[in-house]
Amino acid sequence: MSDHTLLHIDGHLVRVKTGSSVAAALRVAGGMGVARTSISGQPRAPFCGMGVCQECRVLVDGRRRLACQTVCGEGMRVETTE
Repeated sequence: MSDHTLLHIDGHLVRVKTGSSVAAALRVAGGMGVARTSISGQPRAPFCGMGVCQECRVLVDGRRRLACQTVCGEGMRVETTE
């Protein structure tokens, strides 16, 4: 079993430690870990870390998920724009 996982975030290949959350992968990928943009154009990122605030919504393999509650999987495709 590998100690790292490769996934795609907005088309970019990202390598993270196995068992990392998608929220952590967003941070590793660069920037401030932005998960989405609000309707007013403001960047939104994980806030509560336990799935309550809903600020870390992303698309994972085409399905809406919370980045802070989703474990990275090999080859997973994450999109931060809907």
